[in-house]
Amino acid sequence: MAEITPFKIAVPQEVLNDLSTRLQQTRWTDEPENAGWNYGTNPTYLRELVAYWQHQYDWRAQEEALNKLPQFKTTIDGVAIHFIHVRGKSKNPKPLILTHGWPDSFYRFHKVIPMLTDPASYGGDAAQDFDLVIPSIPGFGFSDSVPQSSDKTAILWAKLMTEVLGYQSFYAAGGDIGSTISKSLANQFPSLVSAIHITDVGYPNGREDWATMSAPEQEFGRFIQQWFFAEGAFNLIQTTKPQTLGYGLNDSPVGLASWIVEKFHGWSGKPENLDDHFTKDVLLTNIMIYWITQTINTSIRTYAEESKVAWTTGLKSEMKVEVPTGVSLFPGEAPFPIEWVNRKVNVQQFNIIEKGSHFAALDAPDLFSKELSDFFYNRSK
Repeated sequence: MAEITPFKIAVPQEVLNDLSTRLQQTRWTDEPENAGWNYGTNPTYLRELVAYWQHQYDWRAQEEALNKLPQFKTTIDGVAIHFIHVRGKSKNPKPLILTHGWPDSFYRFHKVIPMLTDPASYGGDAAQDFDLVIPSIPGFGFSDSVPQSSDKTAILWAKLMTEVLGYQSFYAAGGDIGSTISKSLANQFPSLVSAIHITDVGYPNGREDWATMSAPEQEFGRFIQQWFFAEGAFNLIQTTKPQTLGYGLNDSPVGLASWIVEKFHGWSGKPENLDDHFTKDVLLTNIMIYWITQTINTSIRTYAEESKVAWTTGLKSEMKVEVPTGVSLFPGEAPFPIEWVNRKVNVQQFNIIEKGSHFAALDAPDLFSKELSDFFYNRSK
């Protein structure tokens, strides 16, 4: 079995000093009058966030809190993988690997860890707990800066769960890229993956046979087409020219924050007040994980790597998933209909949730945890 090494986050003080200097010396651009979020990141909100970053945010306190989680590193197929591994409290917890997306990180799941490993402490059934494995995708955070396709990452995850951690079978869940990786896991390793839970199932890409799509699916396809015209610029540049963007984001903390925060706003239903969904500490800690590891460039290059495979050999995640699948549609996600879900996965549970966002584990952790527990213990047959 591969060697597992305990890991602690320890950011050198000079990195934080450099960040402070860069924040102080920000060269702010001009701003349209009463811009709001209409031109991208809200200038007023961004200035408030950066002021908080400079004068109130305490990275060392966040670092200490993160280091209370049992973190490890291991090397699989030459790639160093960072992961959290928290054992459930019962005698027979289900092993579950949770995969984040972009522009978040392993930090997406920090609120649900106690809820899923010790449900009795939150009023749940003590016997419905999990052994949680929460890795950082290659190219993100504290894993190696090696961007790769979801299919390659799924192979690493299968080896992490079986060859490294010794589970004979396991469950998988995730959102965004984490949904794609979870689907790829199920399709490549159906004998290992007992069931998956995802919060998005994929999107029409123009290669579907329109005549075979139901009216709700066709409406969904038109929605996605319009969405890409209005909101998809990030995807196009990260798929085609990520390196051009990477230089600026890696050099400017305010540029990095602007690029990430706009997505947290847009994918949370575009609330008038983003603080209603995420505290500034939560947003900045996620941003800091990109900043201190300098992985924003490799994280966005993941889109290019995924696209190369999608348009050449094809992705395993694009095939229909036959493994039992639970799907939860949270606010802020593209409103996929049940007909589309049935086309993409073997759905055993489909719920439309009234609260939360694309980042449901962060802003609705109780609902997200309940969805996973209900499905994996009661419906994933």
